Amino acid sequence: MKTRQIVQAGLIAALYVVLTMVSNALGLSSGVIQLRLSESLTILPYFTPAAIPGVFIGCLLANLLTGAIWADVIFGSLASLLAAYLSYRLRHRALWLATLPPIFVNALVVPLILRYAYGIPGNLLFFILTVGLGQIASAGLLGVFLGYSLKKRPNIFD
Repeated sequence: MKTRQIVQAGLIAALYVVLTMVSNALGLSSGVIQLRLSESLTILPYFTPAAIPGVFIGCLLANLLTGAIWADVIFGSLASLLAAYLSYRLRHRALWLATLPPIFVNALVVPLILRYAYGIPGNLLFFILTVGLGQIASAGLLGVFLGYSLKKRPNIFD
């Protein structure tokens, strides 16, 4: 990894943490119904491979700083790593397709963490629906908005 990519990864991780803290302060980023503003950054692997470790480390640090339990820190962060890698693999396709991995991976993994790690009672399908809707809003809608804004500046990650 080149110095430039390391710096990009660090900046993305820091921004992910800050946006998660803002979401957390507003009461949006935890529980069954989540809207993490930081999930909009999951579009960034479409533009640079530096975003893969950036999103992963940002999620890991954000989960640690918000008091998540170990299972959430580990499995939630690994879910973000997988989603970031899959989004990167879609970089030669339509932009909106790169939002699908974070939506689907998190809609499947986060409810399992909520139900079995945190022991939150409730219907797993309901958790999938609510987390999925939050991901559609943050990773999907905000991510596409961010992505199309970045497409207007094609050299931003060079």
